[in-house]
Amino acid sequence: MKHLRTVTYVAEVARAGSIRRAAERLNLTPSALTRQIQDLEYELGTPIFERLPQGMRLNAAGELFARHIRDQAADLDRVRSQIADLSGVRRGHVALACSQAFVTQVVPEEVEAYRARFPQVGFTVQVRDHAQAVTALAAFEADLALILQPPPSAELHPLYAGHQTLCALMRRGHALAAERGPVRLRDCLAHALALPDRSLAIRHHIEHALARRGVELRPVVESGSLEFLRNLTLREDVVSLQVPSGIPEDPRLHSRPIDTRDLTPMTLVLAQLRGRSLSVAAAKFADQLVVRLNREGT
Repeated sequence: MKHLRTVTYVAEVARAGSIRRAAERLNLTPSALTRQIQDLEYELGTPIFERLPQGMRLNAAGELFARHIRDQAADLDRVRSQIADLSGVRRGHVALACSQAFVTQVVPEEVEAYRARFPQVGFTVQVRDHAQAVTALAAFEADLALILQPPPSAELHPLYAGHQTLCALMRRGHALAAERGPVRLRDCLAHALALPDRSLAIRHHIEHALARRGVELRPVVESGSLEFLRNLTLREDVVSLQVPSGIPEDPRLHSRPIDTRDLTPMTLVLAQLRGRSLSVAAAKFADQLVVRLNREGT
């Protein structure tokens, strides 16, 4: 597969932005790498890089070639996985982009269960919120995305769609923890709030609902880390709003679903890039995730 070597060279120059930096990473001389790029451009009949004073940048033809590179690499991974599957040994690699809400229990448990069956399959798990996860799929950095409130995108092919009701989360000694069952949003707003910041889909969902009522949100603490917010609720009498998949089983915590009259459930989607063929490993893991999500009725 000698052609793959040249493809690797092009990808590295595109990432590094210069022949010199790419050559250092590839353990080649700059002149040797230059010849490889020039030979490819001659074969294609057109330059694929813009030569700029500050370095190298893919031109329009180069962007098309880079997309071809990603497609070919994905196809090769899929074929390798299928060949391994023919021998009864499931190998391969699964790249997953997921919202923070699923890294506490859902994803670790499912990766553990999958690797118990197929220990030769590797995983890359990227914590990405809704828009960033779609970008990761489009860039072939992820095979699958498990996310909340994905933005409208023609590139998404849903494998599962469900819902998660937002919950008010507080410590056991909090006043709202004296009861179970749904809680009205206005009752939560009467307490100090520790909320996800605007980098997370949860915050946008809350603000959209409150904007319709003309209510201004005034959290005392904001963070892009759901784990930090959960830890804070153990130390202060604050209320955080999170989805149940991200709330660990901790006897010190208490959660109550927000009344759906105040906040509609959030959309949960497991998706892949439309038109992309998944490797056997990624497809089987997706099937396993769908079984889990259906079982929990999310």
